[in-house]
Amino acid sequence: MEDTMNRMPLIGDDAPAFEAVTTQGVIHFPEDYRGKWVILFSHPADFTPVCTTEFMTFGSMLEEFRALNTELIGLSVDSLYAHIAWLRKIQELEWNGKKNINITFPLIEDIRMEVAHKYGMMQPGASNTQAVRAVFVIDPAAKIRAVLYYPLSTGRNFDEIKRLVQALQKADADACATPA
Repeated sequence: MEDTMNRMPLIGDDAPAFEAVTTQGVIHFPEDYRGKWVILFSHPADFTPVCTTEFMTFGSMLEEFRALNTELIGLSVDSLYAHIAWLRKIQELEWNGKKNINITFPLIEDIRMEVAHKYGMMQPGASNTQAVRAVFVIDPAAKIRAVLYYPLSTGRNFDEIKRLVQALQKADADACATPA
């Protein structure tokens, strides 16, 4: 019997539905995001250096993504209380010219790893207790359009994530392929 517990959804699949407690209240996915593009991304743990730089980068680019009709949703298996404390700490930090970053997009509390398992974010070869750095680009019809996975040790390229959303939107609008 195939182990579907850690099967990640593939390009073209319906994005798995879930209800989750977040730093911005309860969300119902995908219902709350109909008509929008979504970047659902996981990180290994709060209060870690690489994850902190990633959140600062996403936070600083939030309006750029919203201009593309794209919302951000973060996830880790840490508690809501850890998330809130960490996001407050991020506001005090400065990194790479970024400072006073207020994270206003939802960060999912996934202590039971339910959402992480639905999206295949838990990779036993990497860790049984931390989600890998997954990125799912989900279109307005709640279809998985792109999947990126990074090892625990490597931070993501956010300019590439933005370019990917732009390319998918261009391909949809003009029925074309986009170059490198």
